[in-house]
Amino acid sequence: MTDLTFTVLDVHPEPYAAAPQLTARLRVTESTGAEVHAIALRCQVRILPQRRGYAPEEEPGLLDLFGERGRWPATLKSFLWLQCSTMVQGFTGAADVDLALPCTFDFDVAASKYLHALREGEIPLEFLFSGTVFTKGLTGFGVEQVPWDLEASYRLPVAAWHQLMDLYFPNTGWIRLDREVLAALSQYKSARGLTSWDETVEALLSGNAAVAGEALP
Repeated sequence: MTDLTFTVLDVHPEPYAAAPQLTARLRVTESTGAEVHAIALRCQVRILPQRRGYAPEEEPGLLDLFGERGRWPATLKSFLWLQCSTMVQGFTGAADVDLALPCTFDFDVAASKYLHALREGEIPLEFLFSGTVFTKGLTGFGVEQVPWDLEASYRLPVAAWHQLMDLYFPNTGWIRLDREVLAALSQYKSARGLTSWDETVEALLSGNAAVAGEALP
C-alpha cells in the first residue's frame, strides 16, 4: 500500500489561460518507496470564511451571504468553491504537479461574491483529495484509492484573486439578467439616447436615489 501526503506549495494567477484560472502547485509525497505509475487525482477546494477577520468596509459585500455581523458566529461556515482534477505522472518518492483552478466572476456564484467583497489579507482554503493510484502490482498494475482523509491547507492572498480578475476583467465585472429584464433595460437605454450600459445603470441608480431622497422626512 502506498502512503501519500499532499502539500500546496503555491497558488498563483495563470496569465495566459483561455478563461480566468488560478494554478495550484502541489507536491505529492509517497513515503514507502513504492513506484507510482500515475494518479488520477480529484480535488475539492473549500473556502473557510470563519478562519479570518473582516474589516468594516467588507461587511456590505458579505451581507447577502452571511447576514449582519451579529449573526456571523452561526452563519460563517465553510463552503465549496471548486471541483477539479489532474493526472499525476509516474514518480518515486515525490513529485510536483500543477492543478488548474478555473474561476468565474459570476456574482450568482457565492464564492465569487465572497471573494469580491474582500479587500486585503488572506483567504483560508482547504484542499480535499481523492482519486485513483496506479502502482506496480504482482501481476502488472495495482490500483488503489486515494484515502478520503487526505487534505491540505493554504492561505491565498486576497491580492492574488484581485490580480486574476484584473487580468481577465480589467476594471469590469458582469451579472446575468433575465431576458425580459435585459430587453426592458435595452429599451430604456435606447429611449434616452444613452451610449453605454454603465450610463444606463447609473441613470437608473440616480433616479432611484432621487426617489428615495424625496421619500425621506
